[in-house]
Amino acid sequence: MRKVVSHLIMTLDGVVNFEVVMERIVKLRDTEEVLQDFFAKVAQEDAMLLGRVTYQQWAGYWPASINEPFASHINNVPKYVVSNTLDSVPWGTQGNATLIKGNFAEALADLKQQAGKNIGIHGSPTLVESLLQAELLDELRLEIYPVVAGSGARMFHDGRAVKHLQLADAKITKNGVAILTYQPMKSSTGV
Repeated sequence: MRKVVSHLIMTLDGVVNFEVVMERIVKLRDTEEVLQDFFAKVAQEDAMLLGRVTYQQWAGYWPASINEPFASHINNVPKYVVSNTLDSVPWGTQGNATLIKGNFAEALADLKQQAGKNIGIHGSPTLVESLLQAELLDELRLEIYPVVAGSGARMFHDGRAVKHLQLADAKITKNGVAILTYQPMKSSTGV
C-alpha cells in the first residue's frame, strides 16, 4: 500500500507562511546537505497531493519552471488537487492534475490502494492538518529552520484534537536545520 508523506518547511516558531524570512530560509535550504535529503525522499514519490492554495501558487510557476530537478518531478507526476471551491485544475501544457472534490478521504483511500510509490504533499499545511486529524497521513516530515518569523500562519491550530507522533528519523544539518520525520499514531494507540 502506498503511503501519504508530507514535506513541510517551517520556522522555529511554527510558522509555515514565512514571506518575511523567506530569503534567510532559502539561503539555509539551498545547501547540498538539505537538498540531498529532500530529493532522496522525493525520489520515493510518484504522485502529488496539493491543497487549493498551494495548487494556485504552484500552477502559475512550476509548469514553465526550469528550476531542476524539482520542476521535472512535479511536472511529470500525477497531481491530485483537493478543493471544494475550484472547478478545474489545469497544469500548464502537461494537463495531468486531477480535482478531488467532496469526500477526499475516500478518494485518498482509493489512491493509496493503487500500485506505486509514495504520494507526496509539499506545502499545503491546511490539507496536511486535515489529513493528520482524519488519520490519513502516514508520515510528517518537517524541515525546521533556525529562524523566528514572529508572525504568520502556523501549522497547528488551537482547538484541534491531540495527536501523538512517533519520531522515525532526525537529522540536524551543519547550518542548524532540523529535519524531523514523524509517523502519526492512530487514536487507539496514542499514549
